[in-house]
Amino acid sequence: MDLNFNKNEDHNKLLLSELKQKFAKVKLGGGEKRIAKLHAEGKMTARERIAYLLDENSKSIEIGAFAGEGMYAEHGGCPSGGVVIKIGYIRGRQCIVVANDATVKAGAWFPVTGKKNLRAQEIAMENRLPIIYLVDSAGVYLPMQDEIFPDKEHFGRIFRNNAQMSSMGITQIAAVMGSCVAGGAYLPIMSDEALIVDKTGSIFLAGSYLVKAAIGETIDNETLGGATTHCEISGVTDYKAKDDKDALDKIKNIVDKIGDYDKAGFNRIKAEKPALEPNDIYGILPKARNEQYDMMAIIKRLVDNSEFEAYKEGYGQSLITGYARIDGWAVGIIANQRKVVKTKKGEMQFGGVIYSDSADKATRFIANCNQKKIPLVFLQDVTGFMVGSKSEHGGIIKDGAKMVNAVSNSVVPKFTVIVGNSYGAGNYAMCGKAYDPRLIFAWPSAELAVMGGTQAAKVLAQIEASSLKAKGEIVDETKETELFNKIKARYDEQTSPYYAVSRLWTDAIIDPLETRTWISMGIEAANHAPIQKAFNLGVIQV
Repeated sequence: MDLNFNKNEDHNKLLLSELKQKFAKVKLGGGEKRIAKLHAEGKMTARERIAYLLDENSKSIEIGAFAGEGMYAEHGGCPSGGVVIKIGYIRGRQCIVVANDATVKAGAWFPVTGKKNLRAQEIAMENRLPIIYLVDSAGVYLPMQDEIFPDKEHFGRIFRNNAQMSSMGITQIAAVMGSCVAGGAYLPIMSDEALIVDKTGSIFLAGSYLVKAAIGETIDNETLGGATTHCEISGVTDYKAKDDKDALDKIKNIVDKIGDYDKAGFNRIKAEKPALEPNDIYGILPKARNEQYDMMAIIKRLVDNSEFEAYKEGYGQSLITGYARIDGWAVGIIANQRKVVKTKKGEMQFGGVIYSDSADKATRFIANCNQKKIPLVFLQDVTGFMVGSKSEHGGIIKDGAKMVNAVSNSVVPKFTVIVGNSYGAGNYAMCGKAYDPRLIFAWPSAELAVMGGTQAAKVLAQIEASSLKAKGEIVDETKETELFNKIKARYDEQTSPYYAVSRLWTDAIIDPLETRTWISMGIEAANHAPIQKAFNLGVIQV
């Protein structure tokens, strides 16, 4: 191993250590005192409930663990968006589980809480996965009600999705394990089956204080909407549970009896580990985002037996395209090549840039994968499309548009891994969030922005300096440097993978060694949903 490898390894392992520290903190939700209070009430935490519900020692992946990271400081923060979401296995069946975290503002819904719940439902709908709701929420967070209540992608969309999923035949099971008030009361009751925990669970449109104020009736919450009321009088819920574990055991028994599902039929054989050492990824991936490296070295440490069948290997070399297997699943991989390559015409193609021939190659490859019913995996480390007169005259916009068209109209499931840079239109062409990847996740080395921090800061600093000069202010070299550093610091913060994941532009930041698990579980989920339409590019400029 060379010195550069060791430096890269140290850097990437420090990023991984930071990730683990941040995750350890976010797992505490509202903090140890609130966890202790919950336990004193005889209740489990959201994470404890999910851990008990999922099969012991089985694999799972968490969606949006860092949702809300660094947001809502003036409101005391909202760790994990106040809700925990995992894809895992219940009695061997893959499901998605959504659990309100009552240690965070009593499980109240912040704007990001709504966005995260909608993401869980989107995953369930796209993949026809059974979805389990573990409800323990005080409802909408009133100080921010205008940002969560009335719009299309706000709170009410949850119940619309409940209805849509029911019509699609997607199993929905809800357990009321704490508060379930106001509009939120519709979620469990719009599910297929609803459970409620005795003495701790309650459902009502208005609590006892509001009832007293509205109609003058004096009644306690348990009589108003407790387990006995809804299981024996109103008939709103289907099962009464004596405690959290009893409710979760009942869910296991219900899931255990669900019939088999129609499969999409994606190709899978016995899984094999990569032949090359996956841990080498830490040393291969460079410390600086503008350094070159061979993306093929990364690919061969992600795929089964380190075997990769390249498609058009000598053409359009700034993109790697080809077939492989990940955990036994057949996949088509599209990856940005980050080393400078020399074409047979004697031209240089720079790493991370998409050229016309690369875009043309990717378009044809995407069409092939759709015809063969092979899921697509995008490995992003892209700085954008090639610029300049030669590229413009060669039709880079047309070829880039063809690639974006193919990504947009692809009917096989797509999975996006942001390895490094994800800049500008390159983000779009390489299946960014706007292009409906089934899962999109980042490594700690990722950066997402319209352009790199240094370039953007130079442009913005020049604009601000010109504005100050126009106002008569003196802008010398020292002032220009100060402006540049200030703008770059702000821009760099916004390109961080944590900034992106906090807003759910990505589903997670993960250890690179977890990539195979995420893609494998993602394809397994997608296999629940047979492809309903044919691949059609529509009208394109050929």
